[in-house]
Amino acid sequence: MNMNTAPHLNISGLVVRYPGAKQNAVDGVDMQLARGEIGVLLGASGSGKTSILRALAGFESLLAGSITLEGQCIARAGHGLPPEKRRLGMMFQDFALFPHLDVAANIGFGLGRLSREERRTCVADWLVRIGLDGFANRYPHELSGGQQQRVALARALAPKPAMLLLDEPFSALDADTRGRLASDLRQLFREAAITVLMVTHDQQEAFALGDKVGVMAGGKLLQWDTPAALYHQPACAEVAGFIGRGAWVDAASLGLTGGKVRLRPEALRLDANGVLACEVLDVRFHGPGQVARLKLGADEIELDLAANSQIKPGEHLRLSFDGENLPRF
Repeated sequence: MNMNTAPHLNISGLVVRYPGAKQNAVDGVDMQLARGEIGVLLGASGSGKTSILRALAGFESLLAGSITLEGQCIARAGHGLPPEKRRLGMMFQDFALFPHLDVAANIGFGLGRLSREERRTCVADWLVRIGLDGFANRYPHELSGGQQQRVALARALAPKPAMLLLDEPFSALDADTRGRLASDLRQLFREAAITVLMVTHDQQEAFALGDKVGVMAGGKLLQWDTPAALYHQPACAEVAGFIGRGAWVDAASLGLTGGKVRLRPEALRLDANGVLACEVLDVRFHGPGQVARLKLGADEIELDLAANSQIKPGEHLRLSFDGENLPRF
C-alpha cells in the first residue's frame, strides 16, 4: 500500500467483548487493507477472527477503537452505522441462497434500485463471469456445492459493495472443489477490483487467496503480513508454530546457540555425512510421497521422502539441514 494513499479499510485499536464475558473477544487489533487487496484472518476457533468480521459488518458493537471504510468512520465505541448503511457484501458458510428463487432471482435480489432491464443485464453479466451462463432458471437444489457458492458470490458482488466479507466460504465444499474455486475466486476478485476480508482456519486457502494474512490467538492479531513474510519471518514463536509444518527443537541439538528452532521438513535432507543422527519412528504415505517421523535427541521431527523410498521404522539416519531461514526464538 502506498504510504501516501489512505487505506480502503482501517481498523484501529479494535476491542470487542460479548455481554457477560470476562475477556475481550477482540483485543486491541490494528489492521489495514488497500483498495483491491485480499486479506485473510487465520486462527483456531475462538481466536477472535469471526468477531472482527461481525464488528465490521455491524453485528457487534465496539468497546473501543474504530473502523474506517473508504475514509468514513462506520463504527467506534458507542456509535456505529447500521449494517444496511455500510455497503458491505457478505457471504457465509452455508451460502444462504433463497431456495424458492431461481439463480437469476438470487443474483438480482439486491438490485432493486435498478430498472428491470438494467437488472437483467447485470445478472446476465454475472452469470458469464462466474461460469454459469445458461443456469439462470435453475434453483439452488439443482446446483452443486461449488455452483451454489458462485451464485452466492455473484449475489454479494452484483450491488457493487465497498467491500466483501467472507466467513469460511469453502467449509461446506469438498477438497477438490475448494482447490479449484480458490484460484477462480482470486481471479474474479481481481477483475472486480473488490477489497476482501475473509476468515478461514485453512492455511492453504489463506495463502492461495490472501495478499495479506493475519494470525490470531486469544483475541490478538499476532502478525498481519504477506504470506511469504509470515512463513519466513514470523514475528513470534506462536506464529512460527502455527504456520506450516515443523517441530520445535533445541538449538543446541543442531549445533546452534540459544533457544528453540522451528525445524521444517523442507530444510532437511538425507546425508551420510550429516551432523544430525536420527532414528526412524514411523513412515506414512502422504501423497504423492511419504513422511517419516524421526527421533532427534529428545525431540521428534518430520522428513519428506520420495514415494519409492525404502526407509523403514527402526533405521538410523544422518541428516544435514539448511539453517539459514529457520525461525529461532
